[in-house]
Amino acid sequence: MGTAWTYASDLWEGHVAIRTRAGLMDVSGLEKLHLVGPHATAVLDYVTTRDVRKITPGRSAYTCFLNDAGKFIDYGILYRTGPNAWMVVHGSGAAHESLATAAYGRNVAMLYDDDLHDLSVQGPSAVDFLKCHVPGIAELTYFHHTQTTLFKKPVMISRTGYTGVRSYEIFCKGEDAPAIWDTILETGADLGIVPCAFTVLDLLRVESYLLFYPYDNSEMYPFAHEQAGDTLWELGLDFTVSPGKTGFLGAPEHFRLRGRERFKIFGLLAEGAEAVPNGAKVYDRETEIGVVTCAMASTLTGKSMAIGRLAPDYAIPGRTVCIGDSKDAVAAATHSLPFDDPGKTKRNAMG
Repeated sequence: MGTAWTYASDLWEGHVAIRTRAGLMDVSGLEKLHLVGPHATAVLDYVTTRDVRKITPGRSAYTCFLNDAGKFIDYGILYRTGPNAWMVVHGSGAAHESLATAAYGRNVAMLYDDDLHDLSVQGPSAVDFLKCHVPGIAELTYFHHTQTTLFKKPVMISRTGYTGVRSYEIFCKGEDAPAIWDTILETGADLGIVPCAFTVLDLLRVESYLLFYPYDNSEMYPFAHEQAGDTLWELGLDFTVSPGKTGFLGAPEHFRLRGRERFKIFGLLAEGAEAVPNGAKVYDRETEIGVVTCAMASTLTGKSMAIGRLAPDYAIPGRTVCIGDSKDAVAAATHSLPFDDPGKTKRNAMG
């Protein structure tokens, strides 16, 4: 699906809008598919790290997909839409192929949906806008969704997002997307809602510790003489494995690789008001100890922040490091993630 790359509002205006008011984003390019049938739940339970039996209709969960080697290949959100019906929204990795392989020969239909658009209203004022048009939306809790209408158009609204703030994703038919988009911007102007470029997500995800495949992975930053592939222990995504679950694809290797991390995802707080370059090497004196995967400097806080792949010994707060070579090196300190709202009170807010 085509999506606008820029709007009249610049990246920083979009960043400020989502952090302080609300912004509207077109994230329709995410992959969406439906699994329907008696074996749909069993297929998802095998292919993903979550105990999907605990996800009841109207609820959703963030999950990871692994290969046989126990390495991360994709992430996504599982939406249970009925007893034997699911929607899977995933990134640009291999989730589709993994699901198709597991579904082969089973009593399940797997339907790729290229007509379902995703318009995302992100920010603290998003609920103030939506509750004027969707009764009961303020009571929708984090990682829940509801089938409803918006501006007389059928939609599914999900309390999910990729910004670290209170967010709502509006799933709608392609033919309804332009009218819904235009009406949100027209009727939400008084609340300061503006259209935001997709690339604003890079600014927001650094602050909120939201990884983006493959840009934080070894596909982008490979190890010498090793195949691409990272463990959940290295990425900090081991929390997506439901307690007690062992029977998923890649599970034996996943558990075997615990404690064998080659790196860990961790934060870097740099000196100055400029963002450090993506891909910059991180050093402790002359020793290379990591690489910056995504960086930003906030106009709201004045802080220069980055996500990095660091040697495990440096994945603790307060280690003094430098970013870049000796000529243009920037002093920095290791910092826990997320930078913004570590208690996740914003995204969980109610009322």
